[in-house]
Parts: sequence; C-alpha cells; structure tokens
Amino acid sequence: MLRWTAPRVCCLWILLSSVLMWRVDCSSAQSCHEVKTAFQLRQVGSLRWVPETAATDADLLICKHQGPTCCTRKMEESYYTAAQRDTLQNILSYSFELKYLILGHASSFQDTFHSLLSFNLNHTYSLFDSTYGTISQDAKPLVSTLFSDLELYLRGDANTSVEHSVHSFYDKLFPLVYQHLVNPGLGSNVSIWSSEGSECLRATRHDVNPFGPHPQELAQGLSRALVAGHALSRALAMGSEVLNATESVGMARQCGRALVRMLFCPHCRGLTLIRPCGGLCLNVMRGCLAGLAELDGPWRRYVALLEGLSGALSGGYEVELALLRIRERINDAILTAQLHGPHLSAVVGKVCGSLTEPVSSTPVSPTSRSLTPSVNPTTELQTSVMSSSPTAHEHVTLKRRSLPLKPSKNDKPRSLKKISKEFMGYIQRYKSFFSTLPEMLCEGEVVMDENTCWSGEDVVESYTGHVVGNGLKAQKHNPEIKIRSVDPILVNVKEKLEHFNQEMWEEMGLGTDGREDVETSSGDAAEGSSECDDEDGCQGSGRSEDQTVLTKKEIHVLIPPRDAIIPIQSPKSRSKPGAPNNGVAHMPTISSFLFLPLLLIIQLLLRPDGI
Repeated sequence: MLRWTAPRVCCLWILLSSVLMWRVDCSSAQSCHEVKTAFQLRQVGSLRWVPETAATDADLLICKHQGPTCCTRKMEESYYTAAQRDTLQNILSYSFELKYLILGHASSFQDTFHSLLSFNLNHTYSLFDSTYGTISQDAKPLVSTLFSDLELYLRGDANTSVEHSVHSFYDKLFPLVYQHLVNPGLGSNVSIWSSEGSECLRATRHDVNPFGPHPQELAQGLSRALVAGHALSRALAMGSEVLNATESVGMARQCGRALVRMLFCPHCRGLTLIRPCGGLCLNVMRGCLAGLAELDGPWRRYVALLEGLSGALSGGYEVELALLRIRERINDAILTAQLHGPHLSAVVGKVCGSLTEPVSSTPVSPTSRSLTPSVNPTTELQTSVMSSSPTAHEHVTLKRRSLPLKPSKNDKPRSLKKISKEFMGYIQRYKSFFSTLPEMLCEGEVVMDENTCWSGEDVVESYTGHVVGNGLKAQKHNPEIKIRSVDPILVNVKEKLEHFNQEMWEEMGLGTDGREDVETSSGDAAEGSSECDDEDGCQGSGRSEDQTVLTKKEIHVLIPPRDAIIPIQSPKSRSKPGAPNNGVAHMPTISSFLFLPLLLIIQLLLRPDGI
C-alpha cells in the first residue's frame, strides 16, 4: 500500500512545482497593454512596434534605463516625431489666437476705411453732378483716382504719397476748370481747345496757383489725419509676417530628444499616467523656445507701437472729418479760380500762349463746345462781379455748401474710434507673448498638481534641478537641454522687427524707444475721450467747439479778406521785390468789395446751423 502511495505523492510535488515555476515566469514578464493603449490613443504610430511584454534587450537611444522596458527603437522614433508634432500644434494654437486678433482687426480697419472712402467718393461726385455739371463726366475719373490712391495709402502701400496724389488731382483738374468754368467762351465754331494747351495748364498749375492755398491745405490735412491709419496698416502687416515666420520654424534635434524624455520615457516603464514636474517642463520648453524668447524685447516695443497708433485713431474723428472736407476743399479751390478769372486768364496767356487751334473740316462734337454750367436755384447763387476795367467781365458762381450726411442711428457701421479702443484692449494682453509661451505650454494638460511627478529620470516628489529663465543666454545653465544657437529665420525676423520699430517710432515722431511716449499719448487720449461716446448719443464730448471753429474757418476761406488773396504770377514774369506789377491787378476790384459782405450774409443765412 505504501509502495503505491509514494509515487503518487512524488508526482504531485512535481506537478505543483511546475505550476509555481510557470507562474513566477509569467509574473516576471511585465505586460505592455497599457503602453499599447496610450500609444494608440495619442496616435503615435503603428501598434506593431509595441511589444506584448517588457524586454531587457531593447537598443534604446533616449529612454535608457536598467530593467525591462516596453519601448523599442522604432517606438522611440515614433515618440520623437509625435513629441515634436504635438508641441508644435500647441504652439500654433496659442499663436493662432494672436494671429487671428491681428488679421481680424486689420480686416475691420480696412472695411471701415473702405466704407468711409466710398461714402466720401459719392459725396464728392454729387458736388460735380449738382454744381459743376459741365465738367462732371471728365472730373469723376480724376476724383476716383484720388480716392483709390487714398485707399492704397490706408492699406499701408509705401509707394503712395497723399500729397503727390492730391496735387496730381488738382493738376489734372485745372484744365477742366479753366476751359469750362473760367473761360468757357474761348472755344467756338472756328476753334477748339488744343491738347498742347491742356498739357501746359497741367504742367504749370503749381506755378500759376489758380486754386490758392486749398490744394496745399487739403494735402496737409489728409496727410496729418491719415498717417496713423497708414502706419497701423503697415504695423499689422508686419505683425502677421512675424507670426508667419515663427510658425515655419522647426525644432532642433536636442529639443525633440528632451521632449521625448519628458513626455514618453515614463511610458517605457509602464507609467502612462505620470506627468512631468513643473521645473522639468519649464526647462525643456524654455530651451526649445529660446529662439522665440529672443523676440520678446522687439515684440514688446512693437505692441507699444500698436497701442500708440490705435490710441491716435481712438482719440477722435480726425479721419472721418478730413475725408468729409475733401468735397469742401475742392469746391473752395474751384471758387477761388473763378473769383480770380481775369487775372488767371492774363497769367495763363503769358505762360501758355494760345490754348486753341482752328477747327478742321470734321464736324465738332457737342462736347467740345463750351457750355454754361447749369444752375440749381435751391443750391446756387449766381453773381456777376464787374472789374475796374470797362471791358473786363467775370462770371462767378458761388455754391451753397452741402452739409455732411449723417448715417441712420439704426444702421451705423463700427467707427474707427470703437474698433481702435477694442483692439487696444486685446493687444495689451499679448505684450509678453513670447516670454510667457513656455508657461502657457506647461499649464493644464502637461503639468498636473500631484504629489509625485516625472523628473526625466524617475518618479520623484519634487523637481530638484535648477530652473533657468528665458532667452538664449540663460540656456547655458539648462540641465535638460543644450541650445547654442538660434534658427537663422528667427534671427532675421528679430532684426527686421527691430528695424521696423525704430523706423516707425521715428516716422511718427515718437522717439527711438517709445514706451514713455506711448504711455503719455494713451493717457492724453484717455483724458480727451471720456466713457461717454458721441456715437452713443452723448453730448459735450469736447469736439463741438472745434467743429464750430472749423466752420468759421471754412467760411473765411470761401470769401477771403483783401490781405488773404494770394497773387497769381507767371513763372517767367515774376517781379522782383519792389518792382512794379506791370499793370497786372493783384487786388479785388471795388465792385468785388461791394458784393463780398452780401455774399457772406447769404452764406450764413443758407447754413442751417448759422454761425
């Protein structure tokens, strides 16, 4: 009996020992199931690279450690690509917000500029349609060209000059005014205006000065009012260019390895839920973004420039008022030429000679014959002013000024003032964008508030390494990554932004740095514009007094006093100081002074706002 029992007990022990040894072997082989799940969820790469169990013979380059690992060489390569991809996407997500802010407000500014220009273009068209119908069809293309140039200027075009565009407009307008409004009787059935005569009038307009001071006043007024909008458009385009350049910059090889060590090396040990320590993340991100951090200083000055330019546009309605005055200035210029018709004809005759040529056998088209401007009795006052010479006769047509049209309160577009204030409030938040970008990347998903974290080598309670600051120089002491140079693209962007800042500060008269100047100008703008906005129906905003003074000045320009009339002299026959005038009258006639007070009274009575 005992002889049969002993073999059974021996076999039982052998079977139990085999089971125990098998279970020990299975427990020593660590499962990589969680690593494979994380590998799939983060879309790192193909799952066939992830082993089922941990191994000790993996040939790793980044995540080296003693003991079994769930990583392979192929997984490390996939981790390297995924770490750079995810980090760049996070950077782009923050950069996109800033870029959208710049491009969105640039579009808003341009839409408002276009709306203002379109309104005033039609407003100026109506002047020629209602008052100067004789030259309306020929003058409209000139007006359109002027407003097109102004729109190009407000879009930031560096090749467009406001003063040149304004003077070019008046150069081309002068032949039309002289032929049809000043001397409409020169063209007849036997003679027509010559092209050489028209070209002479265009070429000598600046010297003959038929329009008095009004062209120069319009050019200077538009230049002062539109320069901030022009500079802001250029600045916004520069900001977009800087952000586009930063988005095209890749990451250095050392940065990719540091990101893998921070984000994915814990996975190799099966620690898929552990998060990197805050100090580790800051060191890695500041090392990777050392080139972007070099843009911090120029970017801060750039944002200060944007604040200054936006403050200039938000301080009042200078752009709107300057564009509205275009019609008034053109009307004043034409009236000045008509008021000095005889003297202007004498000067033109000396400078250009005969302006007509004999009519050929070809029938004369109706448009070549001079017509008398149509007169609307509700908007025009026609007065014949007799000169001191019995043979001289001058027809002067004075037109009632049309008032600026007011948009409906129910459908008002956003004004430059409101858009500028809104933009100033948003852009201030991004002044330190490039220096705070590492902190933004390390917040939220990357670093968690836990008792333990990943130090780059092991799980610890806190990070003991030295945390460096921003910039290339600070990375000399970075324990996690060694960065010795900056991408050449970022170097060029930094130099270009610094040069742009210096050029714009000097061009706008704000100095070389501009921080104190911008703060002062912003404070002045804040004092000048209270919380109550004129567009919201508030009164007493500080602009009504300026507008009243402006109206008086415009009346003064319409009918200038005797000492304000500028003599028109020929460039060939300008008299020397003290020389006689050779009989050329530079003063209004006696009959002119008889009519001037009457005209002034009528003008004031016709204006609904009075004086």
